[in-house]
Parts: sequence; structure tokens; C-alpha cells
Amino acid sequence: MKNKDCEKTSCAKKTSIGGQALIEGIMMRGPKMTAMAVRNPEGEIVLEKWETKGTNRAKFFKLPLIRGVFGFIDSMRFGYKCLMRSAEIAGLEDEEPSKKKKKGSEKKDITESTETVTEIPAVEENKEVPVSNAEISEEIKETKATDEKEEKDEEKGSSALMNVLMVVASVLGIVLALVLFVWLPAQLYEWLTMLVPAIKTDNKILDSLIKSVFEGILRIAILVVYMVLVSRMKDIRRTFMYHGAEHKTIFCYESGLELTVENVKKQRRFHPRCGTSFLILMLIVGIVISFFIDPIFMAFGIENVHTIVRVLIKLLLLPLTMGIGYELIKLAGRHDNAFTRIISAPGMWLQHLTVFEPDDDMIECALTAFKEVIPEDESDKY
Repeated sequence: MKNKDCEKTSCAKKTSIGGQALIEGIMMRGPKMTAMAVRNPEGEIVLEKWETKGTNRAKFFKLPLIRGVFGFIDSMRFGYKCLMRSAEIAGLEDEEPSKKKKKGSEKKDITESTETVTEIPAVEENKEVPVSNAEISEEIKETKATDEKEEKDEEKGSSALMNVLMVVASVLGIVLALVLFVWLPAQLYEWLTMLVPAIKTDNKILDSLIKSVFEGILRIAILVVYMVLVSRMKDIRRTFMYHGAEHKTIFCYESGLELTVENVKKQRRFHPRCGTSFLILMLIVGIVISFFIDPIFMAFGIENVHTIVRVLIKLLLLPLTMGIGYELIKLAGRHDNAFTRIISAPGMWLQHLTVFEPDDDMIECALTAFKEVIPEDESDKY
């Protein structure tokens, strides 16, 4: 007789369940439950799960284009929290606690040796002053309480500092991304046309197309170079291997196979609904959208649009870019035809840099998280 998990995976289908690679683990998000499975320093899988939020949003937030913007923001926010939590479980923050543990063990040794004392000799007019065990124990308790309070205060201060640093790092990351992917390509095109005036033609529409394509290709090149560089880092490479475990597990479920390590290992590692594909699609959609900026201004009699103005307009159009990219990803996830294969091709290629073959331990993490989010009512049908 099949067990409960086998019954859930007995038929092939497209699923809306998605996930995210974490530090030494994976987060899986289903329509009703979200689960995170991370290996701790002892090699044990730590599982945490919650109810999936956002399913009860108003209908307005579920409209095409609109849902993509809110879905992206929610995924970034929740994914960041899971990433930080996985770092805690994986032991990346254990260096400081280990010092405290050592400090605490030293205090314990002192306490144990002190508790064996029955009296403390004191010299006062050649007389011995006995000290009771009760008095010593009370003094030890007071010392422990003081030390524990100091440690808690240190932890609170350290936690507050870490939160501030994370906020600052996030803001700086957003600013850097805007500079690299929005301002720099536009500014480089302006500098290039100053050095090589022949690039510009007498046709304003053609110039707009050339500018949009140049900026778009440069953005894609920056993204590819960034992915190549980070994939060479040992810790990031392991995270990309967990990324592969996530994809393979979802493919195994969609194939209707029993969720086992052996079955997962046989699956493909490149998935059309991957976040990497979403990024590259956003850049491509951005090329198309930016092409219309200059022609629209020309329609109002404005022929020369300043670079800063173009950058600001692109920022304002970013929600539209996200919305279109999201709809294209959903389309690619639901259907397999010539059109969806074409729009998926750039993302599938880029996944060679962000999705690596996982080992068995990583697949076990993915399976642990995935099995927790499979809904009983099959509400994950895509």
C-alpha cells in the first residue's frame, strides 16, 4: 500500500510550487505552506515551516501585470529573511557564540571548584572565620545572574548593530544595482557617441533603437560577468548546487515520480520558472520598453532627452517591466511550445552559471522541504 507522500505524487502535472536556494539549505513555497530545510554544523536537517502569506490578497493585487510587481517584492522580502535565518542555522554566526561558550565554560570550572570549598580561612587576630556553603552558593548565583545579564545586553547590542548593517548593505546594494544596470549603460552610450559621432544617424527612430539595444546588451553583459565571478566563490557555488537540488526536485514531482533521491538525481536542472530566467527576461523586456521612450518624446516635439531623464523614466517603468517579465515566466511554466521555448532560451542558458549539480545531502534537504508544502487538495496545479 502506498504511503501518504507517494499518493500525493502519483500523477504528473505542472505545479506552482517554487523555491529558493539558501545557505546550506532550501526554502520551498507552496500555495498553503512554506518550509525551509537547512543543515546545521552537525549535519542534521533543521526544518521550519509557516503558512504561506499573500494568498488572501484582494483581487486587484492578483490582476495580470499587477501581481508580478507584488509577487517580486514579496519574494525578495521573504527570501531575504529565509537567507538570514539559514545563515544562523548553518552556523555562520557561531564564531562569537563559541567565544562566549568558552568564556562560560571557564566560569563553570571556577564555580565547580568553588563549590567544593567548605570554609575560607581568614586571618583576623589569629582567628579562622568559617564561611558556609549557603553563603558561597548565594554569591555564585549573583555572579551568574550578573554575567548572564551582561551577555544578554551584549547579544542585544550585537543584534541591533547587525540589523543596522543589513539595512545599510541592502540600500547600498540597491544603489549599486541602479548605477550598474540603469545609469552606467545610458551614460556609456552618451560617452561613446561623443567619441564616435558616426554612431548617430539622421533617423531619430533608428537612433532610439540602437541606443536601446546597446544599453540592453551592456546590462546583460554586466549580469553575465557578475554571475561568472560569484559562481567561482566556494560558498556561492554550494548555494548554486542547492539551487540545482530545488529545480530537480520540482521536476521530479511534475514528472509524477516518487520523491526519492535516486529519482530526483535523474531530472533536468534547468527550469523555465527559475528566478534567473526572470532576471534575463526583465532585461530583454527593458530593451523593448526603452525603445519607445524617445519616439514618445518626439511625438511631443522633444527630440533630445537628457540621460538623467531617461534613467528616471526607466525607474518609473520598472514595475511595468517586472509585470511583463512575470507574465512571460508564468506562460513559460504552463506551456511548452515554440514561443515559450524561445522566451525561455536566454534564461535556460544563463542557468548554466547559477544552477549546478547537487549532491545527495542537498537533494535530501530539498525533498524534506518540498514534502511539507504539497497541498492535500492539489491547489498547486499551475
